[in-house]
Amino acid sequence: MCDCRMKQTARMGAMKNRLGMALLLASIVPAGAQMAMPPERATAFKDTSVFRPPSGAKVAIIEFEDLECPLCAQVSPMVREAMSRYHIPRVHHDFIIPGHVWSRQGAIYARYLEDKVSLQMAEDFRKDVFANQRLIAGPEDLQQFSRRWFQAHGQAMPFVIDPTGKCAAEVEADCALARKTGVMHTPTLVVATAHRWIEVTEPDQLYAAIDRAEAEANGPGTHAVSR
Repeated sequence: MCDCRMKQTARMGAMKNRLGMALLLASIVPAGAQMAMPPERATAFKDTSVFRPPSGAKVAIIEFEDLECPLCAQVSPMVREAMSRYHIPRVHHDFIIPGHVWSRQGAIYARYLEDKVSLQMAEDFRKDVFANQRLIAGPEDLQQFSRRWFQAHGQAMPFVIDPTGKCAAEVEADCALARKTGVMHTPTLVVATAHRWIEVTEPDQLYAAIDRAEAEANGPGTHAVSR
């Protein structure tokens, strides 16, 4: 009888420990909507309100990136291929990693193109910066690359590209949004629907995440999940 009581007490203690751990995780990770692929590398985001597709889209890729980040350069072609294959948009956000010496200026150049020329031109610039990232060792290399790129794309690159600081402020606003969200690294990739989101912690899981998101967004009986 004593052994039974001891076993029962041990089981109750284990259940309490599991319950405590579940409550702890619930306090860290937003309930209901969070999912990561693979799950063991999930980020404990603080505010997930940004994880929504733009108006008119059922599914979108939300990405926080740094132009100087080698992994972002590796992932960039995969993301753009997924956009083309699934016909879904990407919502881009800058997140400048401390210690990177030229990525902030590169982000300002891209933001200038986005504001003054077109969103597509800015996307093409970012794509080509990633493709040539190994050739850009510092700010002077970036400036030379950018001048050649602007010229090749029929654009005059101003001597002072952001005299009012507007583009720099837009980049910093993205960085502040990343900190508010709880982004910890680049790239941070999230596949979002109106009611759910999936963090893609391994780039080779991107297509699977999109397939799952599209199935949930287009399938019957889809219900909103509160964040």
